[in-house]
Amino acid sequence: MTPFLSRILVTVVGLPIVLGVVWLGGWWLFLLAAAAALVALHELYSVTRSLRPLVLAGYAGAIACLLGAQLGGAEWMLGGFMTTFALAFLLKGVADTRQSTTVSVGTTALGAAWIGLGLGYLLLLRDLPEHGRLAIFAVLLAVFGGDTVAYLVGRFAGRHKLAPVTSPGKTWEGFIAGTIGTIAIVFFALYDDREEFLDIPSMLALGVVVAAAGPIGDLFESAIKRDMKVKDTGRLLAAHGGVLDRIDSLLFAGVASFYAVLALL
Repeated sequence: MTPFLSRILVTVVGLPIVLGVVWLGGWWLFLLAAAAALVALHELYSVTRSLRPLVLAGYAGAIACLLGAQLGGAEWMLGGFMTTFALAFLLKGVADTRQSTTVSVGTTALGAAWIGLGLGYLLLLRDLPEHGRLAIFAVLLAVFGGDTVAYLVGRFAGRHKLAPVTSPGKTWEGFIAGTIGTIAIVFFALYDDREEFLDIPSMLALGVVVAAAGPIGDLFESAIKRDMKVKDTGRLLAAHGGVLDRIDSLLFAGVASFYAVLALL
């Protein structure tokens, strides 16, 4: 099977499952987020193993983030994340490793913050009163749809490199098409509720926020992979790479969209 067909197959099978769990919300979504967090962290810590992350502290911190978001909101989520530092320093004290504390603990905290908080904000977005389900659906579809449009346009019509050092495969043509697609998806997803939720200028603003945050998240992961000299963080999702490769844009877009919605309401 070609990488292109593999991408299509994974999307056709996986996206309805994800959207179905998001529709249910509650603990079902928490379990999906927790599973994604653990797999993504495993991929990140495997790629950065030379930096000697304290993986147990990272796993515990990320799950504590998600549990805090599920049970008590943003304040509890932040409290859950802070346990990462205590556990990392404790494990560093008993670990037999020559890596410096700064690098080891910093890599551990990076994973817990990037993945744990990123997914935690999606839980918070889903739990917004009245329109949380609509908001997270719009963001998810916009991120995945915009990424798909950017990939297709970049693959077949891309000529000018967007970030040749960090991510040679991305093009300006793909970025512009993905931006237009992202804004359009947010607009059409929210249009019917413009009287009760966000008005037209606000939904366009949200589209711009998602369109900007998603590619930044993608480039952030690309920079880490370049530092570690790997192409993908995993192979679980075939041509998509690993779970972290698939959700990198969403981790930034989720945080940005949560605060954008709060500001625009």
